[in-house]
Amino acid sequence: MPTDEAAERDYDLVLFGATGFTGGLTAEYLARHAPDDCRWALAGRSSEKLEAVRDRLTGINPSLSSLPLLTGDVTDGPSLLAIASAARVVITTVGPYLEYGEPLVAACAEVGTDYVDLTGETEFVDTMYTRYHEKAAASGARIVHACGFDSIPHDLGVRFTVLQLPEAVPLRVSGMVRVGGAISGGTFHSAVTAMSRGPKMKQASAARQQAEPRPVGRRVRAVARPPHRDRDTGLWLVALPTVDPLVVKRSAAALDRYGPDFEYAHYAAVKRLPVMLAGLAGVGALAAAAQLPPLRKLILGRVTQGDGPSAERREKSWFSVRFVGEGGGRRVVTQVSGGDPGYGETSKMLAEAALCLAFDDNLETSGQVTTATAMGEHLTDRLVRAGMVFEVLAKG
Repeated sequence: MPTDEAAERDYDLVLFGATGFTGGLTAEYLARHAPDDCRWALAGRSSEKLEAVRDRLTGINPSLSSLPLLTGDVTDGPSLLAIASAARVVITTVGPYLEYGEPLVAACAEVGTDYVDLTGETEFVDTMYTRYHEKAAASGARIVHACGFDSIPHDLGVRFTVLQLPEAVPLRVSGMVRVGGAISGGTFHSAVTAMSRGPKMKQASAARQQAEPRPVGRRVRAVARPPHRDRDTGLWLVALPTVDPLVVKRSAAALDRYGPDFEYAHYAAVKRLPVMLAGLAGVGALAAAAQLPPLRKLILGRVTQGDGPSAERREKSWFSVRFVGEGGGRRVVTQVSGGDPGYGETSKMLAEAALCLAFDDNLETSGQVTTATAMGEHLTDRLVRAGMVFEVLAKG
């Protein structure tokens, strides 16, 4: 956004959904870490609940006693347009995004406002591309989905790995994900909903493939290999059918630095074969149950959106993603790691992504873009300063 136009906006950031669990953690992170000159506000349906959040934030940072509160609802298009028009960047934690996300994307694309969310819903991401990418590109808006554990560690981790390898040669990267912690209620609802919408997911993916230009003279692929044991680590690997490899693939398509022929494989990693088999069986049973509306309703009713684990449990949670990259006769092993993936680190990543869009001198992009293409080095640096670890484990 041009400087003069940015100055006309009332706020650098608006956080939509601060009354939810992850939204509240994001608000607390901003209360502690947003720069003093950052103009930001909370937005949501209930002014009473927003006031309660502001009171909590004032206990963290007394200067926030007059933090602006904006009311808006996903069913009220004009209210969302007013919020988007007042902000340089809008953060939203209101999911599942298939159900609640589109009106805010539409508003931001319309008025040239940058947008970040936490979605891992591939159907939503693909549908938003076909409906709003061109409009956002024309208005100058950067629409950046998946700015939490889906998919920042993987997208920026692959970029970090690629930068350790030779240029202009075919590259092959694999990522191995290990986590210790609970997923959020919103993530669970999104995953179960996605399992019930297989045909619609395929339709959205096909529509995007028809609309999205492919890299000229280059090839990029996300591959899914059968379960196997990694000979170097001894870990059992099973392909993860998440949004992460698709995000990495789109970053690779946009950035020539990934080489003329790029391949990425994305795995969950476990130490013991029985654990992997039990996990596969559990996911299979959940996917089968998700196809039956009564069972799906029963399952979703047992996990409440907006709730989350205690601070003590979050403190004990962790994640690591190990990457192996090969190309040009070189091999590198890298790792991205941090604390609680579902809540603490996710709220940190989301907030830092928004701050990066608002304040850093990023490459000029617009439309639906990934974190690696829109923010790359600047966001990586921010996350390192915030305590996440990007490291080279081996190089040869």
